[in-house]
Amino acid sequence: MNKDEARAKIAELSNIIENHNYNYYILANPTISDYEFDMMLNELIALEQQFPDLILPDSPTQRVGGDITKEFQTVKHRYPMLSLSNSYSIEEVKDFINRIKKTIDDDVEFVCELKFDGISISLTYENGVFVKAVTRGDGTQGDDVTTNVKTIRTIPLRLKGDCPDFFEMRGEIIMPHSSFNTINAEREELGLQPFANPRNAAAGTIKLQDSKEVAKRKLDQYCYFMMMDDDKMIFKNHYESLMAAKQWGFNVSNYMAICNGVEDIEDFINYWDEKRNELPFDIDGIVIKVNDFKQRDILGYTAKSPRWAIAYKFKAEEAHTKLLRIDFQVGRHGTITPVANLEPIQLAGTIVKRATLHNADFIEQLDLHYDDIVSVEKGGEIIPKITSVDLNQRKENSTKVIFIDRCPECGTPLIKMEGEAAWYCPNTLGCPPQIKGRIEHFISRKAMNIESLGEGRVEVLFENGLVKDYADLYSLSYDMIFGLEKTIVVDENDDISRKVSFKEKTTNNILDAIEKSKSVPFARVLFALGIKYVGETTAKLIAKSMKSIDNIINATIEELTEIEEVGEKIAISIREFFDNEKNILIIERLKSAGLQFEQEKKIVSENHVLAGMNIVVSGVFSTMSRDEIKQIIENHGGKNVSSISSKTTFVVAGDKMGPEKRKKAESLGIEIKSEEDFLKMIKNDETPEKITSFVQGRFDF
Repeated sequence: MNKDEARAKIAELSNIIENHNYNYYILANPTISDYEFDMMLNELIALEQQFPDLILPDSPTQRVGGDITKEFQTVKHRYPMLSLSNSYSIEEVKDFINRIKKTIDDDVEFVCELKFDGISISLTYENGVFVKAVTRGDGTQGDDVTTNVKTIRTIPLRLKGDCPDFFEMRGEIIMPHSSFNTINAEREELGLQPFANPRNAAAGTIKLQDSKEVAKRKLDQYCYFMMMDDDKMIFKNHYESLMAAKQWGFNVSNYMAICNGVEDIEDFINYWDEKRNELPFDIDGIVIKVNDFKQRDILGYTAKSPRWAIAYKFKAEEAHTKLLRIDFQVGRHGTITPVANLEPIQLAGTIVKRATLHNADFIEQLDLHYDDIVSVEKGGEIIPKITSVDLNQRKENSTKVIFIDRCPECGTPLIKMEGEAAWYCPNTLGCPPQIKGRIEHFISRKAMNIESLGEGRVEVLFENGLVKDYADLYSLSYDMIFGLEKTIVVDENDDISRKVSFKEKTTNNILDAIEKSKSVPFARVLFALGIKYVGETTAKLIAKSMKSIDNIINATIEELTEIEEVGEKIAISIREFFDNEKNILIIERLKSAGLQFEQEKKIVSENHVLAGMNIVVSGVFSTMSRDEIKQIIENHGGKNVSSISSKTTFVVAGDKMGPEKRKKAESLGIEIKSEEDFLKMIKNDETPEKITSFVQGRFDF
């Protein structure tokens, strides 16, 4: 057989095999025997071995696995993978629907789907061919797991029919019960620890280095969301897009329904709450989404999640066990958290030995005593918590649990802030777990990413007097840390410990990572400082708005609350942090070390006609999205603000501008400009066609 004949035969076999894959895995309707399928696949493998230059990325043989991945590359998501807000009652679902109806005048149609309990994945397709798979990661960037994902038979490598040139399909990788049970039986035979649950097994499998091993574990995947640039979207609603995806070859769940109100939604939830144990895979709730894409655009999103979707979480599994003792832990902000130590109990696939007790008020409400038999459940099926006490089994003369009044680490009298339930240790700069906690936060992956310094090494440095705050990290040298070592207790109950040492390679890796951290962008540096209530997303918004650390240090509470997602509570916390002279000294040392304390300047236009102006964008626009208008404002020197105040220069208003915003603007005498007037104002320096398209409200969950 010559090369042209081989090319034709490879194309023919590939097409036939993929059709049979589709029939078997998607339609559940095989049309040939397993033996016949294997014979065709073996013939294709033999041809590709004879003509290796003819192997295509979407060849069915790529599903067999065999490639080794030493390191998973980090990839930035084209479209952020944000999370959904959770609800745990029908009342919360009703509140969600009522909020939507306050914004949308027309009838609203919802789509209800199963909430798969697995690993979120983003699949990229170009010209109908699968090219990349990326995990959620932190929502902004994730790990490239393309090689491993190719082994999943329900993910099409080449699509059927006409589809967009470029789009992403979001879905969930799961491990079916059949695969999970088989793997655990094999592990137990080999004397290995079985996996706790299918979700953990799927997460571990997708990051294996050997794709052949991934293929053996028979993962599955369901797609639930299509994403593309706004101007390329060819569908009017979500359900329509999924039905098209199904025709193209994607594995889309049949268990979904269009619902027209809360009664339909409640019926769907109740049905699957009762029937979920009959499914061949795990689910942990129901996802409820607004169907219409235009209505989604109007609703928009918060910094963390879309306003047009919510997850209803099923009630967590419950177990009963004995309370043995309570530890009081000190967080990096001084918060005292009581943790219950329990007799080990199996719960939702894992062995539970500890559970949160939240705060002193919670302990008092439970009237908790030592040796009580307590009910334990997993909050959101992740963090165990005690929910009640069986008073009938309480021992006579049992000792009541009393919350401590002094810090268990430094002995400082605890304080309680007005309006808050938590007790705090106020010894911010002298309490060891607070100091170590802030340093550990500072070096974390989402902050300064000094990963080599983890695994107990911060504790070793602290106990040797080498770091008293995170600025001390930048004064470390090879001679100071090489040769340090200590045995760290990992679990006192199980007597588990680990030796931590600073050998030559480790020491060099730490110093290299510290040096590299000097190039971390300003937003992440701001997050790394560990200001109370300032999370990763809020830090990005503050950095984008204020531009530099000096501007933040000098900002008033009123100016800080002008920033999107920054309320008075956050603003006060920021102000208190920078009013502390010791924190200012640490900032100055970090500046001297070379950290980034200014937002990277990106001057796009020389026309700064909007310089010094505070502008609010509201409504739906005919020629561009809100994000595109906001980008124009930034490009021309203006500042985007989310709420109208006396400092607002003008409002750019589209259709369906919020009535409250319009009323407030008019009461303050603030000008309201139309889209056309706004574009005239900037003298057509930058038209919609010149602006990169942004996707608004299209997020993964």
